[in-house]
Amino acid sequence: MLTDLQASTLSALLHERLGAQLQALTVDRGELTAVVAAADISAVGQILRDAPDLSFRLLVDLSGVDYQTYGQTDWATHEATSAGFSRGVAAASAAVPEAATPGRFAVVYHLLSTAHNRRVRLKVWLAEDPPRLPSVTEIWPCADWYEREAFDLFGILFEGHPDLRRLLTDYGFIGHPFRKDFPLEGYVEVRYDAQKQRVVYQPVSIESRVLVPRVIRGDPNKGH
Repeated sequence: MLTDLQASTLSALLHERLGAQLQALTVDRGELTAVVAAADISAVGQILRDAPDLSFRLLVDLSGVDYQTYGQTDWATHEATSAGFSRGVAAASAAVPEAATPGRFAVVYHLLSTAHNRRVRLKVWLAEDPPRLPSVTEIWPCADWYEREAFDLFGILFEGHPDLRRLLTDYGFIGHPFRKDFPLEGYVEVRYDAQKQRVVYQPVSIESRVLVPRVIRGDPNKGH
């Protein structure tokens, strides 16, 4: 977490170093987020890594985000909290403005400068489908498996990646399970067929439904 002075100092450095490549810069709860265009990610990454007064040499994490139905909910949290655990029976019908976000997908990079003890979050919006942007493996080699994970779970294509294969799902898996439109039960299920004496895939037999999160309350006798 950055102090106000640290956030102000780092913001000024980023504006100076990135110039027009910096689309937006925000500070929230001591965390600084810089937004850049997908086409500029390689150039920006090199500046952040190599500039002596920045030195963001460590890529701590890289993740994809799906903003489909952003701002829309299948349940009302406050009502669920007062009523207890339950299950929703229908999806919410509230429409989300098309311009609620600059794109459906985003890629987020968490960077650390050990030389200056600073952190920054780098964010890139992706509007097209399939979403695509340049790989940063040549800048931060540890991005290799991070990008493979984002490709596997979100379907984000990292151009120039040396070996962009699925990482967590099975061979022949269909779809990208962290996308908001991917069914919670998946598309197929696996079972062992005694007659064929092998594992077979078949369409899921579970009926889709909207889930409401479990609400956990403290013990009133203990002052929670």
